[in-house]
Amino acid sequence: MEMSLVLFSQLRMGESKEKTFFKLVHGLGKEEASKEAKIRAKEKRNRLSLLVQKLEFHEETHASRSGNLAKETRISPEEAMIWSESFEKLLCHKDGLKAFTRFLKTEFSEENIEFWIACEDFKKCEDPQKIILKAKAIYERFIQTDAPQEVNLDFHTKEVIAKSITQPTRNSFDAAQSRVYQLMEQDSYTRFLKSDIYLDLIEGRPPRPTNLRRRSRSFTYNEFQDVKSDVAIWL
Repeated sequence: MEMSLVLFSQLRMGESKEKTFFKLVHGLGKEEASKEAKIRAKEKRNRLSLLVQKLEFHEETHASRSGNLAKETRISPEEAMIWSESFEKLLCHKDGLKAFTRFLKTEFSEENIEFWIACEDFKKCEDPQKIILKAKAIYERFIQTDAPQEVNLDFHTKEVIAKSITQPTRNSFDAAQSRVYQLMEQDSYTRFLKSDIYLDLIEGRPPRPTNLRRRSRSFTYNEFQDVKSDVAIWL
């Protein structure tokens, strides 16, 4: 009888250990599953957060583009009409300069206005070291043969600049800037006044998509070398 009680007691104890082990394993399993669920939930939240950020960025970009377009359409016809009075008045007006630059891009000749702007910026420089660095950058970008945005200049003007580029002054590009100014005034400016970009502005229409066309190199400085411009060219 005592032997039976001992065996029964051992069986109960064994059963209790198994239950305890089962609960422990089961509990760990639940804990692991809970951790995995939390990780998955965190990943979902992160993905959702990234998605929201992308949507917000897209909306901001779209709003920014719409805002820029709205700014262009806010130019009054009366304001735009002033630009037809002279090329100088066009370039002195911030929106006029933007509109003219956009027009030059349709003709693939935006290097002319970019060179003119670079020269304007260069003449404001006072630091000797910056003058040297900027002069070299302008020369390599716009003046030297096969420059990435080479402007249309006569050989003599290019040669004078090339000789002075090692010791430039703030007036080193004045002659070149003057010639490019004349080319734009006598050639591009007259076409700009007849372009859809300008006509839309003076008639109060929203800007339309512009067609790009290859420019003609038929106009060169030599054709205008005898033309005297009546505009002071910031010399």
